[in-house]
Amino acid sequence: MLNLSFTKKILHRTLMVSLIFTGLVACKKESSGDEEQTTGAEVALWLTTPEQSSLFELQDSSITFGTSSNQFQTIEVDDAQTFQSMDGFGYTLTGGSAMLLHQMAPQERAAILQELFGTDGNNIGVSYLRVSIGASDLDPEVFSYNDLPAGQTDEMMEHFDLSPDKKYLIPVLKEILAINPDILIMGSPWSPPTWMKTNNSSIGGSLKPEYYDAYARYFVKYIEGMTAEGIILDAITVQNEPLHPGNNPSLLMQAQDQAIFIKQSLGPAFKAANLSTKIVIYDHNADRPDYPISILDDPEAKQYIDGSAFHLYGGTIDALSKVHEAHPDKHLYFTEQWIGAPGNFAGDVRWHLKNLIIGAPRNWSRTVLEWNLAADPQQKPHTPGGCTQCLGAITIDGNTITRNPAYYIIAHASKFVRPGSVRVQSNELKELPNVAYKTPDGKTVLIVLNDSEYRQRFNIRHHGKVVATKLNAGAVGTYVW
Repeated sequence: MLNLSFTKKILHRTLMVSLIFTGLVACKKESSGDEEQTTGAEVALWLTTPEQSSLFELQDSSITFGTSSNQFQTIEVDDAQTFQSMDGFGYTLTGGSAMLLHQMAPQERAAILQELFGTDGNNIGVSYLRVSIGASDLDPEVFSYNDLPAGQTDEMMEHFDLSPDKKYLIPVLKEILAINPDILIMGSPWSPPTWMKTNNSSIGGSLKPEYYDAYARYFVKYIEGMTAEGIILDAITVQNEPLHPGNNPSLLMQAQDQAIFIKQSLGPAFKAANLSTKIVIYDHNADRPDYPISILDDPEAKQYIDGSAFHLYGGTIDALSKVHEAHPDKHLYFTEQWIGAPGNFAGDVRWHLKNLIIGAPRNWSRTVLEWNLAADPQQKPHTPGGCTQCLGAITIDGNTITRNPAYYIIAHASKFVRPGSVRVQSNELKELPNVAYKTPDGKTVLIVLNDSEYRQRFNIRHHGKVVATKLNAGAVGTYVW
């Protein structure tokens, strides 16, 4: 009798535990169901905050797509709608940048180049560089590849010489290419040799029409000379800032003159030399979309042109779309924007993310390049009359590296939006500007800026699944899944 009573108690307790467990499971299924609804693709978030508590850092918190709903506004990513393919993100490697890098100890230089141009680990994967054809204003001195004594000319380029670039720029480029052989390089001239110009000066003046053919040969010699060094130029622009003749060096080149130079001299010279290097026009501010449009309206010039390049020291970034609408068969590039020393981290990151990293690709640009890669603590070197306040993406002080706003601005795109990525549709939210991509390896990348003065919670919806996330005021997040 005692054994029977004990057995009944055990059976009763087992039944009660079973019922309680079943009830708990049922209760969990009837509730909000967070555990079940958040199953799906995990999202990696790389975050930069305006107070610099997080500097392009992968967040530990797990974000996962699910089916839960809330009242937050939603960024809809639709990769069925595609736009332009991306060529890359990066900087101008000025002669001064190359000089500072070259002067570092080999081990320290190798480390920072790997960090900048490597594509694995914590490297940021810079994928596009712009270099100057001859000196820019961020070289220690002015030079061209065909400088001659006063009164002499060399129309056949018999004295053309890349020696000035062989000291710093070409050796550094070779080290970069050893890290990333696929990096794309664009060349831009600040001035032709002075003997070709109306004022015989490195500052201002115009290209004399009688030297159009000679200058076209100069470009061909440059491209062929760099190729002989193992450096392939994907593209050149005809002139950096052709409407800014006050820099040192610089050149004034009106749109009608650029069109004549291309259709009569440069285009035919490239064709005769069988060059695949792209010809890109304008390379100046967004306040004058009429400049590239007028050149592209000339069919004789247009046949040689790949696209147009822009800066944003004037105008608004949506001007790029006006050029696209006028000539949708031609490409667009964003090639330069400076940050003034000493920099304002929160303000610089917000403005550049909104207008360049997000704004330029949303207006059809295939590149975003910051000016420039490196300077020393005094923003040197520069030419006499060149930029004295241009803050590099990195500051190089001997072997010591400081990472500045442009480093993180570019990193938010360059690491994940690899060349060949395609921009896809994402809706525009006023205080959450964003841009989305599908990468060659099948990942989706969404870059979001909180352009408000308060913390924002929001959703990301993709293929019917939703993930809830948040960004503090002024913060930028790159979401990858």
